[in-house]
Amino acid sequence: MSSSPVPVPAQAPPYGRTPLRTVQVLDGVGAGSGTHVRSLATGLAARGVRVTVCAPAEAEREYDFTGAGASFAPDAVSALRAACAGADVVHAHGVRAGLRASLALRGHRAPLVVSWHGAPEAGGALGRLSRLLERRVARAAAVVLGSSSDQVDLARLRGARDARLAAVAAPGPVAATAADPGKARAELGAVERPLVIAVGSLVPRRGYSVLLDAAREWRGLDPVPLLVIAGEGPQRDELARRIELEALPVRLLGRRRDAAELLAAADVAVLTSRWEGRSLLAQEALRAGVALVATAVGGVPELVRDAAVLVPYGDRGALSAAVAGLLGDPARRAELAAAGRAQAATWPSEDDTVAQVLAVYDELMERRPR
Repeated sequence: MSSSPVPVPAQAPPYGRTPLRTVQVLDGVGAGSGTHVRSLATGLAARGVRVTVCAPAEAEREYDFTGAGASFAPDAVSALRAACAGADVVHAHGVRAGLRASLALRGHRAPLVVSWHGAPEAGGALGRLSRLLERRVARAAAVVLGSSSDQVDLARLRGARDARLAAVAAPGPVAATAADPGKARAELGAVERPLVIAVGSLVPRRGYSVLLDAAREWRGLDPVPLLVIAGEGPQRDELARRIELEALPVRLLGRRRDAAELLAAADVAVLTSRWEGRSLLAQEALRAGVALVATAVGGVPELVRDAAVLVPYGDRGALSAAVAGLLGDPARRAELAAAGRAQAATWPSEDDTVAQVLAVYDELMERRPR
């Protein structure tokens, strides 16, 4: 969705060895983790680090890790083991990636860093399995990095020896307005009506069923706002049936490479997830000066502070009223736009994020026998 960081001159490693070799392990094609790994690969490679990204082939097609200066290896077990065998540090992104990396590192001395993507516990057998996997990964990691305080707390609860807060920057500032917002709105059918946008995969945790409930209530507004959802996933058919049966003012756009431009053309952005760490959508909305209504879950409150309207997860009435209130109050939207840009200025840059991760790698290398 956004640009890559500006490369900086390569630097000699401070621990006096040959260039650091790191493997970034990615499980799946999630927008947040994929974008973060792409950003890390770019920044680390620019600093002289040899980076290998081990991920599904579709992730390489989506994020072009080789174009960022990294080598790419498929996520097959044999390829992952071979990559980890030659690494100085292995960095896994997510619990499932952490488990695969810990198994691949058996018999090797390279330390494991895990970027934690823990979420609230599920119930029943799935919840028990999730907790078991989380404990195993937390205890296998030399360092766990959480992008929000609740992630750090959860990693410690699961037995992490060293858990630290490590904010994940949204790559590159989004332009304050789309290149041609009028054209974007015309394409979507929102020239003379408000435009509300959500961005994210079509999965249950995103809360889109509640969002459609709210859209049903917006039919009483004049003019009726158009809700667009940019993303793809297993809930598409279910959501599409509801939209058709209930005649909802909603369009499913599928995965869009121009989601940032569409976001900048919107009147209000909505984030309705059951849980988020450091939401990419929230960061891009605030940077773009787009009023945001978001669920008060996970790391969202500490990320946005007073620069967004927060509502309880699953509360259809609160969500509907918050969006309708903003659509009817341009002055309040302008206040949130200014507050959003001010809050975004306090966040770490991509360069800061890469520097913090590299400092962790350097620390782990210093612990190893020379």
